[in-house]
Amino acid sequence: MFNMIKKAALGLVMLCLTAGTALAADSIVIKGSTTVLPVAQGTLEAFMKANPGVQMSLSGGGSGEGIKALIDKTTDIATSSREIKDKEVELAKTKGVNPVAHVVAFDAIIPVVHPKNKVFNLSIDQLSQIYQGKITNWKELGGEDLKIVVISRDSSSGTFESWDHFVMKKAKVTPRAQMLASNGALVTAVAKNKYAIAYLGIGYVNKSVKPLQVNGITASVQTAMSKEYPFSRELYMYTNGEPQGATAKYLAFVKSAEGQKIVTKEGFVPLVEVKKPVKKK
Repeated sequence: MFNMIKKAALGLVMLCLTAGTALAADSIVIKGSTTVLPVAQGTLEAFMKANPGVQMSLSGGGSGEGIKALIDKTTDIATSSREIKDKEVELAKTKGVNPVAHVVAFDAIIPVVHPKNKVFNLSIDQLSQIYQGKITNWKELGGEDLKIVVISRDSSSGTFESWDHFVMKKAKVTPRAQMLASNGALVTAVAKNKYAIAYLGIGYVNKSVKPLQVNGITASVQTAMSKEYPFSRELYMYTNGEPQGATAKYLAFVKSAEGQKIVTKEGFVPLVEVKKPVKKK
């Protein structure tokens, strides 16, 4: 799993591994979700090592930005932690773009608090009331008499939209919430503030924050794959039409056993369970 500092940097800084011409036949440009960024970087590095003639560049900015780039034809692959919206598909078609979805991994959105917070489980309704600003003190939830600091992803984030789908149900996030641009930024904020609550993709949870159960269910690879955990979702890579050439080869690699091992290494949930080799006695 990436360390916290590296992941924070991934969400803010564009990674350009070569200076190849964008959208050339032997190059692949990838833009979009900061949640999918570790998966994209890990698989990209392995793919380039095996295919040195292919030039690749990778940047974050959010799911919405990635899909916008796909529609504008400035990226070969748009990474997204949410499904493309109907209005985005309609806009794409007016520009001659046909978005095709490729599920590359699964994820679980996990509410997290400071490690010293005594709360360990929240219901979906309690999370909604916290984020609406209706529950404002941890003592209302069995914790200490401390005001809750609400931290959220910004509205361009696919994770923000998934949180809206799972938790908020179109209710407004309190204007007192801190809106941050990446999973890494949320980790840092919660780790430094014992009053705080935020939500992260499973691959970003580390020992500096405390993951909470939701409705008594712990997020894990198993509960995300089975969808038992209530905030489980797909992670996507979108292309304009069916992928061709190097892009098709790269996506096939991401979905392969080798690529899915990288998904697991980065802390996310593979498309199928990746079995560890049995050690001979």
